[in-house]
Amino acid sequence: MKLFTIPLMTCLALTGCSTFDPYTGEEKVSNTAKGAGIGASVAAVAAYLANKNEDDISKRNRRILQAAVGGAAIGGGIGFYMDSQEAKLRKQLRGSGVSVEREGDNINLIMPSNITFASGNTNIEQSFLSVLDSVVLVLQEFDKTLIVIAGHTDSSGSNALNQRLSERRAQSVSTYLIGAGVITDRIERIGFGETQPVASNATKAGKELNRRVEITLLPITE
Repeated sequence: MKLFTIPLMTCLALTGCSTFDPYTGEEKVSNTAKGAGIGASVAAVAAYLANKNEDDISKRNRRILQAAVGGAAIGGGIGFYMDSQEAKLRKQLRGSGVSVEREGDNINLIMPSNITFASGNTNIEQSFLSVLDSVVLVLQEFDKTLIVIAGHTDSSGSNALNQRLSERRAQSVSTYLIGAGVITDRIERIGFGETQPVASNATKAGKELNRRVEITLLPITE
């Protein structure tokens, strides 16, 4: 039993890297992809997971599946399973400001800081909690996935400060999801600080793209 991992690649050519526009409902090439390739930070998540102990991963996956409805891994229907989950997320998050991206059989939710956290703050904005509640509904329905919550910052401030800020924001989102009923074993948290920019930090618009929380959903299979 293993985690179905993300291919270590980026989408610099923008092939198959479309984003659902949360305001218009139209499919488009994401602003993130236009910057540094949407696969960049997703690949960083894959590298992080690859460094974890394989035996620990297997034990964790078994615990997740034991708690899941049916108790078995996804198996050969992985594509359909993730397609269905993606469709539900797109429906739930329309108009929320959250981008839903697909990379192979994995789903990435990009939550910009302007809708999730006040500047320099690690407390989730009250207005964003209903959005997270919508995410929780889908996570509970599709319970055979690992959830990796990654915090990112722009380059303003010291490296150490940005690292702490990214970790604490990832922790805040994690704590909320667990409090809403998502089982702890499904969640991994990591702060990348300013190390995974998706746009230039030389502009205000670029910094806004870099300040974000991403939730990556990876299916578990045998």
